Amino acid sequence: MSRLEKFWETYGTLCILIVILVLFSFLSPAYFLRRDNFVQIVLQSSITILLALGEFFPILIAGIDLSIGSILALAGIVTGKLLVAGFDPVAAVLVGGAGVGLVLGAINGLLVNFTGLHPFIITLGTNAIFRGVTLIVSGASPVFGFPYSFTNTFAGSIFFVPVPILVALSMALILWWVTRQTKLGRNIYALGGNKEAAFFSGIDVKFHTLVVFMISGLCAGLAGVLSTARLGAAEPAAGTGFETFAIASAIIGGTSFFGGKGRIPSVVIGGLIIGTISNGLNLLRVPTFYQLVVMGGLIIIAVSLDRLVGSRR
Repeated sequence: MSRLEKFWETYGTLCILIVILVLFSFLSPAYFLRRDNFVQIVLQSSITILLALGEFFPILIAGIDLSIGSILALAGIVTGKLLVAGFDPVAAVLVGGAGVGLVLGAINGLLVNFTGLHPFIITLGTNAIFRGVTLIVSGASPVFGFPYSFTNTFAGSIFFVPVPILVALSMALILWWVTRQTKLGRNIYALGGNKEAAFFSGIDVKFHTLVVFMISGLCAGLAGVLSTARLGAAEPAAGTGFETFAIASAIIGGTSFFGGKGRIPSVVIGGLIIGTISNGLNLLRVPTFYQLVVMGGLIIIAVSLDRLVGSRR
């Protein structure tokens, strides 16, 4: 790679974020540059970052997970049901959030392994199934009436830092360590780089595929808990379309849609880019449906650039 390509691969996502910050600073200086607005950007981005961290792993093995939005919703509903039934908030989060996320992620991984179908097909189907189960369990109605200890803990702050931000950053640090310092992480990268070569080198392809989707499900489940705490209610329609933002965050963060390349810190910055764009457009009173057009365009541009750079190598 040339020096420019190396610089772009390492710092390109950060440069994009800086440009966007400068742009909105000029377009809406009275509101965008306020300290509380920056806190709000990071807080709103925390859910997107969590989902993007989970989406990062299926994309890293040249797959995708389209079911994260419905996993978020089902995890939130189960957590809400457990809280209303009198479960301890921590136990409800572990069972309803982390537990449900892990189980649903495992279902995705097992289906990919034993059917041999592309994850796009599997998660497209399970997205509909999980959403249907969410509506059945909830009776298509929101769940509310949670104890104060739950909302105060998971939607509150620790030393003036909102808990959703701390959870997202903690998960990012853990997953960064997994990808950079463990054999599991190296094997996942190898699987994404060349599946056949990974198999013949002794890597258990099915096991690592299962782990990848369990990580994705876990992140979506935790996002469901945080979303429920922030809203004060578990909505059966929660997470609809969130997979678009998660995929956009991962791809804009430099994760190759063709597998084998990507960095956790860049995914976090990608989530902040999505959050900043959404916040800036809201301040400029741009309708939500135009924001979807922007996100879709960003995905196409990011994948096109990735393919262009890959062909030059």
